[in-house]
Amino acid sequence: MFSQLFSVIAPVFICAAIGYVWKRQNRPFDADLITALSVNIGTPCLAFYTLTSTNLDPDSFNRMAAATGVTMIAFVVLYVPVLKAAGLSQKAFLPALTFGNVGNMGLPLCLLAFGEQGLALAISYFAINVIVMFSFGVAVAAGAASWRQLARLPVIYAILGALVFLYTGTAPPEWVSSTTRLLGGLTIPLMLITLGVSLAGLGISSLPRSFGLSVLRLLSGFAIGWATAEVFGMEGAVRGVLILQCAMPVAVFNYLFALKYNNQPEEVAGTVVLSTALSFLTLPLLLWFVM
Repeated sequence: MFSQLFSVIAPVFICAAIGYVWKRQNRPFDADLITALSVNIGTPCLAFYTLTSTNLDPDSFNRMAAATGVTMIAFVVLYVPVLKAAGLSQKAFLPALTFGNVGNMGLPLCLLAFGEQGLALAISYFAINVIVMFSFGVAVAAGAASWRQLARLPVIYAILGALVFLYTGTAPPEWVSSTTRLLGGLTIPLMLITLGVSLAGLGISSLPRSFGLSVLRLLSGFAIGWATAEVFGMEGAVRGVLILQCAMPVAVFNYLFALKYNNQPEEVAGTVVLSTALSFLTLPLLLWFVM
């Protein structure tokens, strides 16, 4: 079991560590270019190829999407009163706590833990997460929803296109599959390296608060994921992927939200860094539980 857990965690940690060390050594890294390639080309191709090439039945995709919606609601219902009681900004911390790092960290973990089927299920969770983030998340952070920004995300159209093939039981042309497989292959390594680079550039502000919010995010994420899986009667890879995705640390993208809308970016950065650091301690237990 130890070797199995290590084989899942080690690639994630090593790739992120490469990015971290690269940044700390002041080596050139065009984060904007890499992120643009990943968001606009790599991730859409990865999502399309995985969903059209994996033997994933539509019912499993639908159940995961529905369960993801339930977990999003549960996060908000839990965190709104907690933040209010603690006197913390909803605009700054509600998106940060609600949206975990289900892309850069969650997708590779689910792939390594559960194979191609796990990745396909993780993409289902990721898709719903992205839709909620760029609608509800932006509405909270900015005070108004940005539907135009959501409509410009290529991954939405890639997933919709893949679902046509998934639900009709057909396959895309071979050249489309080969192209998306090739371009999608660059996504996960770039995601993890970029995660390391991003963490190297962030600091921790207000350590006790960042620590408390990080622990809250990791523990409540696990609890909500587990409870939702029980309610939906999930087993195997579907159950494991849901719990893993729910228990991910605070996403780096939340820092960009806070920075863009001037919602205490330094403190949000602290929760990103600390929750990610703590997640490397909790991951072995989490993977042991779901595998």
